[in-house]
Amino acid sequence: MKYTEFEDIISADRMRKYLVACNNDTRRAMTLYRHNLKLSQEMFTMISCFEVALRNRIDKEMQQHWGSDWLRDIIMPSGPFATDGRVDGTRKIVKKAYDGLVFSNTYSHSKLLSQMEFGVWKYMFNNVQYRLGGRYLLNIFPNKPRTTAQNRVDNSRIFQELDHINNIRNRIAHHEPICFGRPISIDTNYVLMNYARMMMLFNWMGIDAPKLMYGLDHVGDECSHIMCI
Repeated sequence: MKYTEFEDIISADRMRKYLVACNNDTRRAMTLYRHNLKLSQEMFTMISCFEVALRNRIDKEMQQHWGSDWLRDIIMPSGPFATDGRVDGTRKIVKKAYDGLVFSNTYSHSKLLSQMEFGVWKYMFNNVQYRLGGRYLLNIFPNKPRTTAQNRVDNSRIFQELDHINNIRNRIAHHEPICFGRPISIDTNYVLMNYARMMMLFNWMGIDAPKLMYGLDHVGDECSHIMCI
């Protein structure tokens, strides 16, 4: 396809960064755009597996303390998320999903879990929600380092790590590029840092990520391809 056709479909605004990074070489810019899509696919696969693993570990831990319908129960009038306005955003997200399932007569705990966004799980480690939830969720990271004065590994640290992963997830979901550095240049460090972050958290959860991702993990290969464009 000629670049003029490609740009007409993708848009000049979206292609501007690719042209800058490729020194206005239109063929390289199209190649980079395509490889950014492939890298996004690879990274989203990793994030999806990580999100499911995180969600299930949170669910298992919370069921031990709040019961088998804990996500529904914590936003009910007698639940810990019902009266504190600081967690109203999460409460509204859960309640909207719950009400929709009840209305369609399809409610189950597993269906409610599956409708939650990554951000819901991230905010379970926010200071307020972590406290209201009973301060249990660090238990899902049995291999995490001990907190020291020089290296705090507490719920706030977990929240920060998950926030970074949530940000790249949202960039991919909104079709934003993940192959650039600053100033605009071809750079995969952003991806590789978040990949390493997920591997670290998998390890802290006691999950063998290479075995889990067998046949799925091509992030490193795609990053190498991009850096050769």
